[in-house]
Amino acid sequence: MTIKRLCTRVTCQKPAVATLTYVYADSMAVLGPLSLKAEPHSYDLCTDHADRLSAPNGWSVLRISGPDGDDHEDEAPVPERSKGTLFGL
Repeated sequence: MTIKRLCTRVTCQKPAVATLTYVYADSMAVLGPLSLKAEPHSYDLCTDHADRLSAPNGWSVLRISGPDGDDHEDEAPVPERSKGTLFGL
């Protein structure tokens, strides 16, 4: 049985499609594809909330497209995640 994750915004019951994390040291919000599993210090967002995301004054937002995103057609394909592989910025 697959459990669908929902948007973590209060009162939103839409399915999550993106994961938001914060890099406090760099004053940056990072919005990327839905993570493989829920993490305690990240926020899953639906399409509506991900599209409307903004950062506080002095912060920047880094948006990372998923492997099927059309924003980066000319870039190298995103490698598949495998157990034991670390991904970072």
